[in-house]
Amino acid sequence: MKFLTSGKVKDVYELEDDLLLFKFSDRVSAYDVKFKDEIPKKGEVLCKFAEYWFNKLDVSNHFVERKSDTEIVVKRINMLPIECVVRGYFYGSLVSRWKNGKISLENDVKTDLGAKLPRPIFDPTTKSTHDVPVSKEESVSQKLVTNDEYDWLSDKSIQIYETMAKIADNSGFILADLKLEFGKLNNEIVLADSIGPDEFRLWPKDEYKIGETQQAYDKQLLRDWLTENGYQKKFDDARSSGNEPLAPSIPIDLISKMTQRYVTAYQKLTGHTL
Repeated sequence: MKFLTSGKVKDVYELEDDLLLFKFSDRVSAYDVKFKDEIPKKGEVLCKFAEYWFNKLDVSNHFVERKSDTEIVVKRINMLPIECVVRGYFYGSLVSRWKNGKISLENDVKTDLGAKLPRPIFDPTTKSTHDVPVSKEESVSQKLVTNDEYDWLSDKSIQIYETMAKIADNSGFILADLKLEFGKLNNEIVLADSIGPDEFRLWPKDEYKIGETQQAYDKQLLRDWLTENGYQKKFDDARSSGNEPLAPSIPIDLISKMTQRYVTAYQKLTGHTL
C-alpha cells in the first residue's frame, strides 16, 4: 500500500487493481484553515456516512467497500475539476455574495436568513485552495467541463440533493445545502469522494427559525464560533497581508458538542449506531 496524498480530512493510499484507500481522520478545517485540535469520532462518522450514501443513492459511484471504521476502498477515477454545490436555503456564502452584488437571484426568492428557496440552486465552485464560484459560461470557457457535462452535473446534483433532503426530512432534519464531487470512470460520470457533515449543512426541523442562525449538526458549528469570535475576519486580514492564517485552539466544550452532533446526525439519518 503506497501513500499518495493527505487532504484536509482524509489520507489517500494506492492499492492494487486501480483501487484507492481513503482513510478518514478526526482532523477539522474551516474557512480553508487547518486546526491542530481534532474532533473525536469525526473520522468514523464521515467514513460510515460515505458508505451509507454511496449505497443508498441510486447513482453510479466509485465506492467498493468499507474496510474498517475509518477506511473505505474506492475505484481510482479521473476527478472533474469542479465542486457541485446545491443550495436549498438562503444561507452561508450565498447571503454574503448576494449582499455584495456578486450573484443575482430570481424575484420570488425570499432573502430572510435561512429562508427556503423556491427551488434548489446549482451553484458550483472551482476545486482549489480557496474555492471560487463559477457560472456555466466560466466553467465551459475555463474547460473545467463541457456544456453537456455541466447540464448533466446540474440535473444530477439537484436530483441527489432532493433525494437526500427527503431522507433528512423523514429523520427530523433539514438538508440546507450539499457539496458533491464527480469523476469519470470508463467515460461515464460517477459520484465520487465522500458525503457527510463536512459536505452538507444539516439543521434540526424542530429548532428551525427563519431570520436566525440555525443550529448546526455539521461543520458549520465551528464556522459559527469562528465568526462570532472574530477569527473569520482575522483569517481574511492575514491572507490580504500575504500571510497564512493561524488557527486558534478549539474550546473543549465545542469539540465535545461537535462530536455529539456528528454522531447524532449519523444515527438519526441512517438508523445505525456507532
